[in-house]
This record gives sequence, structure tokens and C-alpha cells, in this order.
Amino acid sequence: MIRKTATAAIIAAALAGPGIAADAPDDSGKQTEWGLYLTAKEAYEMKQAEGDKVLFVDVREPIEMMFTGSTDVVDVNVPFLMVDPTAWHPEKPVLAMNENPDFAAGVAAAMEARGLDKDAPVIVMCRSGGERGAPSAKALQPLGLTQVYVVVDGFEGSTVKDDPRGPWRLKNGWKNSELPWGYEMNKDKIPLRGE
Repeated sequence: MIRKTATAAIIAAALAGPGIAADAPDDSGKQTEWGLYLTAKEAYEMKQAEGDKVLFVDVREPIEMMFTGSTDVVDVNVPFLMVDPTAWHPEKPVLAMNENPDFAAGVAAAMEARGLDKDAPVIVMCRSGGERGAPSAKALQPLGLTQVYVVVDGFEGSTVKDDPRGPWRLKNGWKNSELPWGYEMNKDKIPLRGE
């Protein structure tokens, strides 16, 4: 369960370095070496308070963002996993997704373009905070960063499994927290492949 924190505590945590705003995920596979976790609301508040001193990265595949929405609050989209249209997922009836070999380099380039050093806070956000959140943060370890935060409820939020309409994403997350988002994509924040 994520505990609520005041904006001042979030800012203090960001400026003080490693700490926890949101509670650490129960699943050890979702934990990172930094131990830094934020809810979508906390990530928004941190970005609003710190502005360009923080790099906010959406790690979702741009095709996914086209259909589920995005927010201009993020600084850049660097997909952690990319759709492989030539292969099926080995366990699910969906296309395979492979790790982006240029992920860490893409985040490093975004930091360099903004004049940020290794001590600058980096926030990563995926769809639900699960399969790509912590793994994308872990992929940044070779960069020697000191503050990588994972948005634990992601862009779409958690699934409400007992809803009679089906497993909808109706709680928490960026979209369900009254934060700014839409279906229009910002081409300045989503580099085309090969650029």
C-alpha cells in the first residue's frame, strides 16, 4: 500500500538523495538498488517543484502511448521494451517485446542535453509500475546515477480485478489521479527510431 506524503517531504527526499516517498513494493522483483518509489501524484509534485532539475522519462513503447495517452509533464520517451512484430510472446497471445539495447544511452543523452549530472533525480514511469518500472530503473545502474525513482502506479494505474465490467485500470496511476494527460503526442518528446 502506498502511503500519502506531503509535497514538502517529496521535495526534501529529492534534495536529500536516497530515500523513500512511496512505500517500497512488496514484490522484490519490483525493488531497485536506490529504493526510491513515488506514486504518480508524488512524481507530478516533484516535477512541478523541481522542474528541469529532474528528468522524467516515460519508458513505454510509443505505439502504446498512441492508444492509451501520455502526459506532457514527462521530459522524454525512451522505451525500455519495444514491440517485435516478427515474434509472439512465449507465454501470452501478444507480440513479443524485447529490451531496447539503446535504453540507457537514450536516458544518458536526454540528461546530457538538459545539462544534468549523475546526481540529478531521474523518474521512470511505465504503464502500471510493474513489468517495466523497476527493470528500466535497474537498466540505468551502469550509468552511475544516484537517484532513480520508479512511479509505482504507472500511467494507467492498477487493475480492479473484481469489477463486473472486467479487469479495468480504474484506480491510482497518472490517468486516474486527476493529473494532466491526453491522446495528443508531443513529437519533440518522442524521438523517432533511428534518430
